[in-house]
Amino acid sequence: MNNLAKRSLSGLLFVIVMVGGMVWGSHSYAILFTFITFMALGEFHELVNEHQLASVNHTIGGIAGAYLFLSTFLFLSGHAGARIFLPYILSLILITVSELYLKRPNPTCNWAFLYAGQLYIALPFSLLSLLAFYGGKGYSGLLPLAVFIFIWLNDTGAYCFGSLLHRRFPAKLFERISPNKSWIGSIGGGITVLATAFLFHRLNPSVLSLPLLLGLGLTITLFSTWGDLVESLLKRQLGIKDSGRFLPGHGGILDRFDSALLAIPASVIFLYCFA
Repeated sequence: MNNLAKRSLSGLLFVIVMVGGMVWGSHSYAILFTFITFMALGEFHELVNEHQLASVNHTIGGIAGAYLFLSTFLFLSGHAGARIFLPYILSLILITVSELYLKRPNPTCNWAFLYAGQLYIALPFSLLSLLAFYGGKGYSGLLPLAVFIFIWLNDTGAYCFGSLLHRRFPAKLFERISPNKSWIGSIGGGITVLATAFLFHRLNPSVLSLPLLLGLGLTITLFSTWGDLVESLLKRQLGIKDSGRFLPGHGGILDRFDSALLAIPASVIFLYCFA
């Protein structure tokens, strides 16, 4: 019961902070996701270092990724020009050149995992600002919030449908990576997201047309599931259950945002191709 109470309380606080940060305004959004980007990169690099896959400076990697998010936000908000990206590009060059002088045993692995963190974590969070400023009408937290609501409800729907119907429909979705995921759970998550998208449109029809919102929901359902499986693959390779202990009862930062790391770029591609 103590563990359940701790898990429920930390989950509730997480949702409150996330929703509040996106809805409150552009400044709270920027602060929230700058922090999340830095922490997620630090967690990823610590896992890499702890399991001796490479030797990466997690502070430098975290600062670089957080700067990419913040510079993208400032550029899209009109507070900075394209030159704001130059320090980030310079940091990647210096990180690459530094391996010439540090004389560490596996420089190419160090490069690979540092760049992987930037592509896997920093870039998706930076792309979220393309949704926050979508349509050229200034900041709005509705689309970023919709992405996360769809992700959360996809997980909830998949869990509920899977728990109720797994005996009747036992087919596994990806047993090699995640034995608990079933096809019926995945379908149930998609149904939950589509129903939510329809309700979201009824409450606020000015954000997106219904076909676009339904298409966005399906895109997020598919890619958030893949995002979860990708992190499961990483954890299985490392032999760990959770990526960290940031949220009591819920694991680390990557455990909370693994689905979003593929769902955000996919959402951007979908909207900018079909809207």
